[in-house]
Amino acid sequence: MAFVPISEKVEHIGKIIVDAAFAVHYDLGPGLLEKVYEKCMVEELRQRHIYVERQVPVPIIYKGIDISEDLRIDILVEQEIILELKAVEILHPVFDAQLLT
Repeated sequence: MAFVPISEKVEHIGKIIVDAAFAVHYDLGPGLLEKVYEKCMVEELRQRHIYVERQVPVPIIYKGIDISEDLRIDILVEQEIILELKAVEILHPVFDAQLLT
């Protein structure tokens, strides 16, 4: 698979996301529930004039049946970047699989 560079727009948004994440972590510190960090991250990004959506359903059709209710994107940024938030001490390989799915 050939390397495809990301666009300048996505690069710029990525930098804003990282900065916002540091701001949230700095203000709140560790130990809270994911949902709290998610709400704060959304607010932080909105204050930076970034379009975000929370808990975006991912359509899944299995044998003609819509089973979409159980799979959601934590935060979708500018309709291009998926944020999967984790409030854990250790990142497990299953989290990588979850994001790739």
